[in-house]
Amino acid sequence: MLKITDVKQFSDEELKQLMTKPSFDQVVLGEKAQASIRRNFGRDLTALQVVDQIVTAVRRDGDGALFHYTQLIDGVTITKETFEVSSDEMDEALDKADKAVLASIDKAVQNVRAFHAEQLPKSWITYREQGSILGQNVRPLDCVGIYVPGGTASYPSSVIMNAVPASVAGVKEIIMTVPPTKDGKVNPYVLAAAKAAGVSRIFKIGGAQAIAGLAFGTKLLPRVDKITGPGNIFVTLAKKAVYGYCDIDMLAGPSEILIIADQTAKPAYVAADLLSQAEHDPLASSILITDSRKLAEDVCKEVTMQLSKLSRQEIAQAALQKNGKIILVGQLKDAIKIANFAAPEHLEILTAQPFELLPFIRHAGAIFLGPYSPEPLGDYLAGPNHILPTGGTARFYSVLNVDSFMKKTSLIAYTKQGLRSVSSDVICLATAEGLGAHANAIRLREE
Repeated sequence: MLKITDVKQFSDEELKQLMTKPSFDQVVLGEKAQASIRRNFGRDLTALQVVDQIVTAVRRDGDGALFHYTQLIDGVTITKETFEVSSDEMDEALDKADKAVLASIDKAVQNVRAFHAEQLPKSWITYREQGSILGQNVRPLDCVGIYVPGGTASYPSSVIMNAVPASVAGVKEIIMTVPPTKDGKVNPYVLAAAKAAGVSRIFKIGGAQAIAGLAFGTKLLPRVDKITGPGNIFVTLAKKAVYGYCDIDMLAGPSEILIIADQTAKPAYVAADLLSQAEHDPLASSILITDSRKLAEDVCKEVTMQLSKLSRQEIAQAALQKNGKIILVGQLKDAIKIANFAAPEHLEILTAQPFELLPFIRHAGAIFLGPYSPEPLGDYLAGPNHILPTGGTARFYSVLNVDSFMKKTSLIAYTKQGLRSVSSDVICLATAEGLGAHANAIRLREE
């Protein structure tokens, strides 16, 4: 069993300062490699220590620790009676919500559900020699937890992208956690998305304490088999800490976009798409790779012009200054080489013939082809999931999908004749490994 050890203890006041001071939002998740094209996860020891302390407390004290850290860090008082979103709260939220937004949420759910329904794997059985049977059972997980960022922000799209594939997979119970606002409420559109996407129960809790509560379970918060969903560095490190007690989807970092473009691309489109990711977070990464110097220069001008009109101008500007870049290459094959090294979360191909480049892309979370497939389309409505691997992890992680919420079990049913036909080989291999009991289990059946 996994153990959490060597935990530095902080006083409540120290922990509150560490979690709430503005500079903590600027923690760098990874070290730069090869001109910061790929960002690998690093270790912020203070954040790790804070998370370990919270996870340990929740495992030990249950609901008391959940309520304590919600009050300490978020400044929100949660009680046994207000912890879970009630049906009355849900009805009230839906009554107050803008009907046009609700209609868009429903359309997004329909598109995402239809796309993920195509991913459903099937159980199978095959017959082999001597009447033997082999196969695979595919079954959904019993209970999953989805984490949705909240508080002052509102992300109904994250609800949809987490809950819909779980629902399509056939998960019986989908537990959602979301940080409440200062008045103890949950954004109405987040609640509307949860209802439309098939969420079973909703709890007002966020941060590392929510992840720990889902992993270990408390009297009020169910224990889950898997936790999915994005969050800040504390959420990410908490998911890493509880992995093994339950499964997780991935360790997600700041958002990324990499665009490969040639002289045919419209500078305004390229600039807008770079900014669409930069406005997420000061640590977001926006990169353009092109073989056209003119396009590069025009995009620079467009970025400056469009940036001045953004409501999140300061965030986008900080991201561009830290992780924004335009890379000029001699030819597009060099751009592909860099893109495969970066393994970006979002990859846009804005070239004259984007599908000609597609066979050469090996590593990317999602690929957007052509001028009318901008990344925000995938964020909200197209259908594919927007929970994607970041920080170069698209080399080995997949986008969140129906398989993420299912497990596969092997089936083996040999006949007596089938076993006899292979028994000598099994005995030979078991003996070679020094496992006599293995060999004996086969030998006895030869009599």
